[in-house]
Amino acid sequence: MDIFTLSEEIRRCTACPLWKGRTLAVPGEGPKNAKIIVIGEAPGAEEDHQGVPFVGRSGKFLDSLFTKINLNRKNIFITSVVKCHPPQNRTPNSTEINTCQELWLHKQITLINPQIIILLGSTAVKATFKTNILSKQHGTIVKKNNNNYFITYHPSAAMRFPKINQLMTQDFLKLKKIILKEKVFK
Repeated sequence: MDIFTLSEEIRRCTACPLWKGRTLAVPGEGPKNAKIIVIGEAPGAEEDHQGVPFVGRSGKFLDSLFTKINLNRKNIFITSVVKCHPPQNRTPNSTEINTCQELWLHKQITLINPQIIILLGSTAVKATFKTNILSKQHGTIVKKNNNNYFITYHPSAAMRFPKINQLMTQDFLKLKKIILKEKVFK
């Protein structure tokens, strides 16, 4: 299976109740051989309407961080733990997270096989590590199952709280050094 076929399957998914309220599933976007995957929590309202990840206010903030460290969004695969917009923009529940993770996210990571996976916020961190290590491990690489996870805050939290904004910006500057050191983009 390739990433395009997987994305088409995600768009037709009815494995959890979230599909009933969605406009469009949001499988993610980016190159099939991306060196970096970014994983957020779940699509917001704007993403639900367009079927594209991180196109709302959080996406614009994330794009500004990419620009600060000279990353081009078109070279990154961007997705979320959950592929459908939860009602009232609530945090996805454990059933929704586990379903999407097992059916879709793990397959995306395997197919793309990136050098670095950026986890944005506590939902993505908890889904990956089964505990919230965000406050202790942000701005660092944590290895699990032969993957390198870079942990940082979610753009929506950074837009609301100046301290988190500062920490997330510092994390991205650390990420730039890691990318250069590891020669992610040769």
